[in-house]
Parts: sequence; C-alpha cells; structure tokens
Amino acid sequence: METSELLKQVRRIEIKTKGLSQNIFAGEYHSAFKGLGMTFAEVRAYQYGDEVRSIDWNVTARMGQPYVKVFEEERELTAMLLIDVSGSRDFGTVSKMKKNIFTEVAATLAFSTIQNNDKVGVIFFSDKIEKFIPPQKGRKHVLHIIREMIDFQPESNKTDIAGALRYFTNVIRKRSTAFLISDFIDENFDKEMQIANRKHDIIAMQVYDIRETELPDVGLIKLKDAETGERIWVDTSERRLRTAYRNNWNEKQLELQKSFTKAGVDWVSMSTAEDYVRGLIRLFKQR
Repeated sequence: METSELLKQVRRIEIKTKGLSQNIFAGEYHSAFKGLGMTFAEVRAYQYGDEVRSIDWNVTARMGQPYVKVFEEERELTAMLLIDVSGSRDFGTVSKMKKNIFTEVAATLAFSTIQNNDKVGVIFFSDKIEKFIPPQKGRKHVLHIIREMIDFQPESNKTDIAGALRYFTNVIRKRSTAFLISDFIDENFDKEMQIANRKHDIIAMQVYDIRETELPDVGLIKLKDAETGERIWVDTSERRLRTAYRNNWNEKQLELQKSFTKAGVDWVSMSTAEDYVRGLIRLFKQR
C-alpha cells in the first residue's frame, strides 16, 4: 500500500476509534478492566474491626500503639491484543471484511487503554508468531499498531490459536488483560486457553460473517478455503446442503462457547454485519 493511502487510512481509523474510546467507552473500560493488584499507600492508626494481619509491626513498635498498612488498587495494567492474521480474516460479504472489524475493534481497545494510562502491546499470529510489538504507552505507539494492522502481510495463511496463547503466556510475565481477536476457525486450543487464563485475564472476541452461518440459495457456486486454498463447487439450491451447513456452524459455535466457559473466559461474538460498538458494550457490561 502506498504511504499516502496508508496514512489516510490510519487517520480515518484514529478519528473514529479514538472518538469511540473517549465518548462511549471511557467509563466502561475503566470499570470493566480494573487494576490487577494492590499496592501500599500509607499507614494509619489501628481501628476496631481492622484485620490483625494488616498491622505494621515496625511502625507499631516505634509509635507505641498499633498501626495498620493501607493498600489501594494498583490501577495501571498491561493490555495485550492477540490478533489473528490468518487467511480467513480476508472474508466479508456485507459491508466489511473480518480484518476491518479486527482493526477497528483493536484500535478502539488500544485508545481506551492509553487513555487510562495503561500499556498496550500486540501479538500478530497465524499458525506461527508473525510479529510481537512490546507493550508501551502513548498515541504514537497506538498509531504504529494501527499502521501495522492495516498493512501487515503475514507469512502464513493458517491458524494456531494454541501456539499464540503459549507464546503469550511465556513472553508476558506480568499479569495482564489479553484480548484474543479471531474468527476462531481452529481447534484444540482449550488447554492453552485455560492455562493462559489462570495467569492472565483472557477476553475472547469472535468476529464472523453471516455467510459463515448459512448459505444463500443462489445455485451453483465455487467456494475457496482461505487458509488452504482448496476450491470446491457447491449447489446451494439443495436444501439439505444448506441445512447441514447451518447445523455445522451451530454445532461449532456451541463447542466454542463450551470451551470459553470451561476456561472461565469472558467472550463476545460479533458479525461483520452488525455495529461492533454494540458488541463491545455487551462485553463491558458483563464484566
């Protein structure tokens, strides 16, 4: 992509998503993703009902009467965006492709993060780790992330969510909030998700297209698997085929939801045909 066109796209996304994060999600984000620990604030005189375990014995000895340590929530957190860049993101039949939604959702979360004075980092993954951007603060850093999301060309078209979660768990030592943004067209990542969510706070964000849920009755069409490149002819006028296609989607969705529930992961599912703002609000409200 030419530099001038890339900068225009970055600016367009910045204006939209920064506005959303400031005007709609400012309070929602703050309340949904609180600090992840407690830090020492001060000592004060012991009061009836205080925990005995909070007594500061050194200060108590010096002052001749009991004092307790007071802690406050540690507000600053690290947010990580785990973004699926496999071939299946290049699909969309309504108004936007899945990768466009990935980018705008991630940008909105990134701006919400830095407005809370938190750090944000990114892991782009396919069936390998394509790129790691370490967590930092600031608008310049977020704009760099947006540029990468728009213009990044992965080396592979396939998907390995389990591998991405293993990498994330190993490379990010401090407990963080991680937004896993994918269409989740993959299998066998349940164990890694459970392990990652024990150490971190994982939020799964599924983006799908309506044509992945059901086929229209439009006669004979050629379908291509975006990740393997395989092409097949399908007669969509066959009702049994359309029913089987829809049932297959529903079964996979049910299995996916069971995986999230088992891992204790909050999740939201968004269609390319819907306003993703609603999806984000649903997610924040359930936190």
